[in-house]
Amino acid sequence: MLQVNYIRENREKVLERLSVRNFKQPELVDEIIKIDEVRRSTQTSLDAISAEANAAAKQIGDLMRAGKKDDAEAIKAKTASHKENIKSLSDKLNELETNQFNLVVQLPNLPYEKVPTGSTAEENEVVLVHGAPAQLPTKALPHWELAAKYDIIDFELGVKITGAGFPVYKGKGAKLQRALINFFLDHATAAGYKEMQVPHLVNAASGFGTGQLPDKEGQMYHAAVDDLYLIPTAEVPVTNLYRDVILKEEDLPIKNTAYTPCFRREAGSYGAHVRGLNRLHQFDKVEVVQITHPDQSYQTLEDMSQYVQSLLQELGLHYRVLRLCGGDMGFTSAMTYDMEVWSAAQERWLEVSSVSNFETYQTNRLKLRFKGATGKAQLAHSLNGSALALPRIVASILENYQTENGIKIPQALVKYTGFDIID
Repeated sequence: MLQVNYIRENREKVLERLSVRNFKQPELVDEIIKIDEVRRSTQTSLDAISAEANAAAKQIGDLMRAGKKDDAEAIKAKTASHKENIKSLSDKLNELETNQFNLVVQLPNLPYEKVPTGSTAEENEVVLVHGAPAQLPTKALPHWELAAKYDIIDFELGVKITGAGFPVYKGKGAKLQRALINFFLDHATAAGYKEMQVPHLVNAASGFGTGQLPDKEGQMYHAAVDDLYLIPTAEVPVTNLYRDVILKEEDLPIKNTAYTPCFRREAGSYGAHVRGLNRLHQFDKVEVVQITHPDQSYQTLEDMSQYVQSLLQELGLHYRVLRLCGGDMGFTSAMTYDMEVWSAAQERWLEVSSVSNFETYQTNRLKLRFKGATGKAQLAHSLNGSALALPRIVASILENYQTENGIKIPQALVKYTGFDIID
């Protein structure tokens, strides 16, 4: 959430950065500033009359103790309206603050200066391309056909149990999932991330803290009786570990990783681009989260991008890195890198990771601060990334490692799977 003081003091810059996102409601900025002017004026009036009331109360007390009851009663009569005025101003202030809050949460994060202007995925910037497409056998199959051929993933059984988007992994398919989870967690801990096991349901305060609520409420599964939400990513519970916390500067950066299932009520669309593992309602993911000093966050973003790339390189996958344009970024992000793996069988790029810097957008909601040598608390920066999301990694391995005799397992995974081929 943007800070109102920043919006008021940097109106032109806020509007300019929102235009990079192709934001459709720039008038909200002036509405927020207008309400803030009234709010500040109301606060000043409330402070003044409260101070006057406190001074009068002290004076009345002093007069009563001095036995000057008539003088005390005269002041009491003169200031009789203070209590009513204070209540009226307090009610007005609460209403203004509520209205202002409801407007501010509608503003997305401001894109970082390096974010390209644009409104669609076609305007994303290709930062680099690594490796070359896999050489596949004649009549190579997409992963959903390979899954059926080798009986490792059953999509129809998932439909029977739950519905579309909830696959059942079987035999070597299930072992491949578990191998990837352990592979990603082991690499994260070796890179200095502390592993956490976190709840898979969160309350509304946690959803608000990381920006899923109210922006993505329709995409989250909601357990209405308990007013809890199934997590769309481990980012939500992990980052909320530090909600309402004041850290010490020397504790930064904080690096956490977690494996969780993820649940998303994706809008229904059809076609090959969402077949099989390409888009699911439940999937597994290992997440990495960092809380950093503001001066270090963009170097941290580059480091996290390099870390995710190192995983893709170990798996021997042909990938590219995109810097998302303003219109294609998530609501809370200031800058995002997407990593996409080439599917030679589907002949398309598959997104397998997003790494984002949220600057203070989340930490302002979370009231997540740190104190340095000056003793003054300031907002930290938060970042997170998929390292990695499993469905499209599994799809990419199945498709890019297929041979005439079966599906080879990337060498880096063999010690985790216990086998080197699916046949």
